[in-house]
Amino acid sequence: MEKAAGYRRTIGDRIFDGINYLLLSILGFTTLYPFIYALVLSFNDGNDALKGGIYFWPRKFTLDNYYKAFQNPNISSAFQISIARTVLSVVLSVFLTAMLAYALSKKGMPGRKYFVMFFYFTMLFDAGLIPKYVIYRKMNLLNNFWIYVLPGLYNFYNAIVMKTYFDGIPDSLSEAAEIDGCSELQTFFRIILPLSMPVLATISLFVGVGSWNDWFTGEYFINKAELVSAATLLNKLLSEASFESSAGANGFENINESIRQNSNVTPEALRMTFLIILTVPILCIYPFLQKYFVKGVMIGSIKE
Repeated sequence: MEKAAGYRRTIGDRIFDGINYLLLSILGFTTLYPFIYALVLSFNDGNDALKGGIYFWPRKFTLDNYYKAFQNPNISSAFQISIARTVLSVVLSVFLTAMLAYALSKKGMPGRKYFVMFFYFTMLFDAGLIPKYVIYRKMNLLNNFWIYVLPGLYNFYNAIVMKTYFDGIPDSLSEAAEIDGCSELQTFFRIILPLSMPVLATISLFVGVGSWNDWFTGEYFINKAELVSAATLLNKLLSEASFESSAGANGFENINESIRQNSNVTPEALRMTFLIILTVPILCIYPFLQKYFVKGVMIGSIKE
């Protein structure tokens, strides 16, 4: 420690750090630039953007792309579906997963090891698309809003993460709560959950991002335009080579009509606008959850 405290940085160390900073800066810029480019195009006039040469700022600033994006009722309902499914998925999945993880973390639970092995075994295999479709059809989940929520409530990987965190909470806290007359549920809600905010925030972010970005479910299990999520709508716009055929074939005729009414809004500009609208909510929520990622909630909670 004394040697480290008196260590002086050499010119070679500074050059090495400078190269590292330069490489990391280039990597960060390369990762961030596609988002910057999409943001710039979303605020640029569509016809002007077709000329090219736009890199870091709009050449002809306009809000018509966002105005047209939010004007269509199909688009509005798509974002309402995404918000509703994300909120419900996060709340229900995190709560149920936390209860499962807490039960599996109890060392005195009979058959605990067998339950863990059973759940772990089921995590290793996936039946595939066709068996899922058959099951969803028998459960009347096709073209049903709850297909966005119910199949994703259980994730054993998230349960393992929570269980590992719960195992790190001293048993003395639960024993003290039991002595004070708390039941298992009271201990869970009053002791375990408040001390588990970091892992709860992490799992919430996992579930929330997965639900918000899930386009697969709406693409293959939903045929009603009013139940299509924002991610599925964006995927349709990005994957179709012709925006005209995409709008007509998938039931979004109002989008096509909206573009005809304003020649400055092009399909490419509208795609970039959807991309930004879909990404910004997650970027806004992440900073509020990041503070819980730092470990250290347990420091000073108990002294042996």
